[in-house]
Amino acid sequence: MSSNSLPAAKPFVLVHGAWGGAWIWRRIVGALRHAGHEVHAVTLTGDGERAHLRHPGIDLHAHIADVTGLVRAEELRDIVLVGHSYGGMVITGAADRLLATDPDSVRALVYVDAMVPLPGEGWGDAHAPEIVAARRAAAAAHDNALPPPDPGDFGLSGNDRDWLLRRQVLHPFGAYRQALHFDGDRLARLPRTFIDCTAPAYPTIDAMRQRVRQMPGFRVVEMKTGHCPMVSAPQELLRHLLDAAP
Repeated sequence: MSSNSLPAAKPFVLVHGAWGGAWIWRRIVGALRHAGHEVHAVTLTGDGERAHLRHPGIDLHAHIADVTGLVRAEELRDIVLVGHSYGGMVITGAADRLLATDPDSVRALVYVDAMVPLPGEGWGDAHAPEIVAARRAAAAAHDNALPPPDPGDFGLSGNDRDWLLRRQVLHPFGAYRQALHFDGDRLARLPRTFIDCTAPAYPTIDAMRQRVRQMPGFRVVEMKTGHCPMVSAPQELLRHLLDAAP
């Protein structure tokens, strides 16, 4: 195969959701690198192997800084920024901040069954009142951190469920009702993909599923798997990630 026929390499930056860490992308990272792409999986402060850094004051701005700090330290440009679940809040804020100083810093955004906020909206603003109340009570009982759910709620079973049970940690709760202010027009100029995981459909993402189908410029892809496709259907998710950026 000639070099002219190889796909253009894309730097991917992967951002996990609540209770996770860079580890959750394990079945994706190697495959993306094998396809010739540079890959960085971020662990947000207070999560994953950085759980020892958790404290009650961690908020959305700290998690956005985790991502922008990695991008700038690695001198990445033209990146595909991928966020899972809560990570959709983080990649939205990170893309806005990166593009404000370098219009070529971000190539595309991919929301994997993720939050897709509007300017001025917080992570929990689109959740039903009973979910908000339950999460606030749970976080109040755990030093402003949210205990993880059973991975069975994500459609995982057997060894996959056991893997998440071993690895999930309390997630910093400071971002839950924190408004994210960003330039919606700036982000709307990017190719944006929403990966809708429908079997089972995780209920806190329901409002986002409807939203992206009404927002111009979104490409919506459905996957018949649960909320963690990087665990339950990594090969299919890989194809969608590779298709997400021109």
